[in-house]
Amino acid sequence: MSASPLKGSSSSVLRDLPVLLVAVVWGSSFLAVQRVAEPGTVVAMLVLRFGLVLPLLGLVAWRALRRLSRAEWLGGAALGLVLSGIFLLETYGAVHTSATNAGLIISLAMVLTPLGESALSRTAPPKAFLAAAGLAVLGVALLTGDGGLRAPSLGDLLVLGAALVRSGYVLAMARTRAVRDTDMLAVTWVQLAVATGVFSVVALSAGPAPWTVARSYGAGQWAWLLHLSLFCTLFAFFVQMWAVRATSPSRVSLLLGTEPLWAAVFGIALAGNRMGPLALLGGALVLVATEWGRRTAPTPRPAGNEGESEGTSATDEVGRSPERTPV
Repeated sequence: MSASPLKGSSSSVLRDLPVLLVAVVWGSSFLAVQRVAEPGTVVAMLVLRFGLVLPLLGLVAWRALRRLSRAEWLGGAALGLVLSGIFLLETYGAVHTSATNAGLIISLAMVLTPLGESALSRTAPPKAFLAAAGLAVLGVALLTGDGGLRAPSLGDLLVLGAALVRSGYVLAMARTRAVRDTDMLAVTWVQLAVATGVFSVVALSAGPAPWTVARSYGAGQWAWLLHLSLFCTLFAFFVQMWAVRATSPSRVSLLLGTEPLWAAVFGIALAGNRMGPLALLGGALVLVATEWGRRTAPTPRPAGNEGESEGTSATDEVGRSPERTPV
């Protein structure tokens, strides 16, 4: 006897719900950053955030870490250096602009990554995708200009820089042979460890020491920091690891693509972000353009091309890699 449609629908919802929750917590991460960090304490906060995660993740990844080769350690370390740049740009950007702007601008990585892949493979992207990219640029112009001719703020530019670097990171991850077949849990720990090391070194000369910032936090700030560490990082990672096996990469990508929508919801509802009519139109255009771009992105190149694994492209990595890097 075949399963009833109702039972199948319920099962699908149960599989989708954890992934949707990841998009929700990622959407809240920009607001969380603003609650625990100021321009002078960004680096210290990053040390605390990942310092809480690394021991827990390390316990789970210990066996896989022991099996890593020297090349895999070096490959993960190189990607970790790039990852540290993304987090620094995103976090500094988030404290210099609104949570709504940050969440919408960072979503441009979904459009920028396929453009970069097309450039590397020297193939022209579909016209529909180029139209989506143009619409995204128009949306960002309206959003960051607040519907007028105002130049983007420093925070807007930093988050845009993070989106560019994130796109490069995804492309590099898809093409780094040393880590292509490596246990994802282990290589993630290596990257986060290297990034945390970078933050610790920078913290020596950038603002107060992490332990000084930790002592200054009240109960509310510790709650937000734990939210960033346990939910936006640890929970999100394990849900993605499970989701790419329980459902399709395209479905995961579609659900995670709602992140900027949740960022706007949290920014407007909790942070009191105000947007004029044209800025609202710009935000809507960004959402439409990123989803349109996701659906019309260039298809994967055939197996055997340099830098690509069989049946996999960097555009696939956006939807299924646990290396998504929210603030």
